[in-house]
Amino acid sequence: MIVLYIILGIIAALLIAGLVISKDISATKEIIINKPVGEVFNYIKYLKNQQNYSKWATLDPDMKNEFRGTDGQPGFVNSWSGNKKVGVGEQEITAIEEGKALHTDLRFIKPFKSFAKSTMTTTAIDVNSTKVTWGFASKTNYPMNIMKLFMNMSEMVGKDFSTGLSNLKAIMER
Repeated sequence: MIVLYIILGIIAALLIAGLVISKDISATKEIIINKPVGEVFNYIKYLKNQQNYSKWATLDPDMKNEFRGTDGQPGFVNSWSGNKKVGVGEQEITAIEEGKALHTDLRFIKPFKSFAKSTMTTTAIDVNSTKVTWGFASKTNYPMNIMKLFMNMSEMVGKDFSTGLSNLKAIMER
């Protein structure tokens, strides 16, 4: 009986902690690419190109992608369906600041519903080098925010962004 009370106490403590734990998740990573800003931006503004550098595109070689709209324009959607690692969801271009920023919405459907905003920006360092910044912001709902006690989701996503940016750098500098 004591063990049951201890387990119930731990569950109650976690649920109470979830009331005060932040629901925000965000990550931002950047890299310098030795190419002019226009060339880099003209590559990243097309969502189909993310299949070449995004870490998530490599997690399921049999992932199914469906594209709707005109790539490189607001309203373009990449829907995907894959294994447990990539799940089901879609990414939509919501705005483009030509030569500067690509804004997208990410709607995750499986394994759990979630929403995030993502931005990739390009900034000229000089004529032949560009800083690319990739970031996202999301919120976790209660009680899912309790997971933040056990894993750093921002750090995990940040590592994936770093991998993607390194892949992008290798592609652009070939």
